[in-house]
Amino acid sequence: MTTFATGSDTLTRDALTVLQPGFTGTTAPDWLLRRLGEGLASVGLFGRNITSPEQLSALTAQLRAEHEDVLVAIDEEGGDVTRLEVRTGSSFPGNHALGAVDDVDLTREVAHALGRRLAECGVNFNWAPSADVNANPANPVIGVRSFGADPDLVARHTAAYVTGLQAAGVAACTKHFPGHGDTAVDSHLALPRIDAERSLVEARDLAPFRAAIAAGSRAMMSAHILVPALDPDRPATLSHGILTDLLRGELGYDGLIVTDGMEMRAIAGTYGIEHGSVLALAAGADAICVGGGLADDETVRRLRDALIAAVRSGALPEARLADAASRVRALAQWTGAASPAEARPDVGLIAARRALTVTHAEPYEPETRPLYVAAFTPVANIAVGDETPWGVGAELSRLLPGTETGTYTGDNAGPSALTAAGPHRIVAVVRDEHRHPWMTTALDTLLRSRPDTIVVEMGVPQSAPRGALHIATHGAARVCGRAAAEIIAGK
Repeated sequence: MTTFATGSDTLTRDALTVLQPGFTGTTAPDWLLRRLGEGLASVGLFGRNITSPEQLSALTAQLRAEHEDVLVAIDEEGGDVTRLEVRTGSSFPGNHALGAVDDVDLTREVAHALGRRLAECGVNFNWAPSADVNANPANPVIGVRSFGADPDLVARHTAAYVTGLQAAGVAACTKHFPGHGDTAVDSHLALPRIDAERSLVEARDLAPFRAAIAAGSRAMMSAHILVPALDPDRPATLSHGILTDLLRGELGYDGLIVTDGMEMRAIAGTYGIEHGSVLALAAGADAICVGGGLADDETVRRLRDALIAAVRSGALPEARLADAASRVRALAQWTGAASPAEARPDVGLIAARRALTVTHAEPYEPETRPLYVAAFTPVANIAVGDETPWGVGAELSRLLPGTETGTYTGDNAGPSALTAAGPHRIVAVVRDEHRHPWMTTALDTLLRSRPDTIVVEMGVPQSAPRGALHIATHGAARVCGRAAAEIIAGK
């Protein structure tokens, strides 16, 4: 591909403006600062970029010293998907826990508190909330990231979340349009397909996005999914019919449209990131998200040059690129003018406690002795990542000193946990038992030998409650683990 000189010309600046790249390290590299000077208007942050609130504040100040109106974006859903607290687990429960409580005022308050924390660190654009209706229990990538399986519930909590987050001065990016809930394939790995009638898509999947638009969501993120009822040929991210005709036209949305990560295999594996980015802009997207996996200057250069070449060849109208860039700049101006309000600091734990569903066949007496926590651990959802700790072991060790934890997976998980537990009472922690037959087998083994076993489900609670005590937390955030541990220890 031809490399174009970086200059101050409008076309080059617009091509850079529509990119949302990531980088490695906890300070901005020289190449990123240089690109900000050349027109780059957005930067995406991930867990690898954050070690503390103080460090994050210094990083965002470094970025703004080079570009005052830069959009600093992050994937901070709370719950299982956290970047602010990637090494400890989140102080806020995720969407599924909030949906379980079903108190829109609480959802609004949690989103506001999370947004306040982002704003204090200089982050002004959040790739959240997930407005997907989790219609397929086998969904490997949405699950507890969804408020639930009922479209009306998801719609009202999506609107509340958008309102709360944006009241803190942080732009919401409602995702994944037109709805990623009815899939059994992870778009990080392949292209999912939703074979639902258009009437069902409109009534079920689009309802939360209509609510987000009515609530004033400043951005929407497209899904890398194929929905033949809406477009039989192109995934949503690359579909003019879905992004322009449906989202802009029929739904009347006038905010920023952002793509999901273009290096995800659903796009990169079929179209390539350069061609995919051109197609996305032509379809109606305004910003290209890339940087979760590809996080270097070479990626920025390649995408910039691909967009410039597409304009010069006529594949991408220059007016379309200019319109996209103007929407990015307009959003940056909105975030700069926002004035965040105060938030209650403990609202995350309050929400996590309210989200618990506790089931027991007989009256439960809180434990006072050390326990053995058997964590049955599935392969991590790529969106969640495997670096964030989860479970109840750490909190139970704090409340009941001497408690130990072991991690198990696979066919021998149950017998191994029984042997390691010795005489201690077992707390079995699972995550989406209904999707992992080996977990069901492990629980069967434990409960046959040790019927006093306590079961904590930290995913979507689809399987029937069992055990002497069963606690469904509706998510694996740190505060969800703490709330469950408090029940077990009676604290």
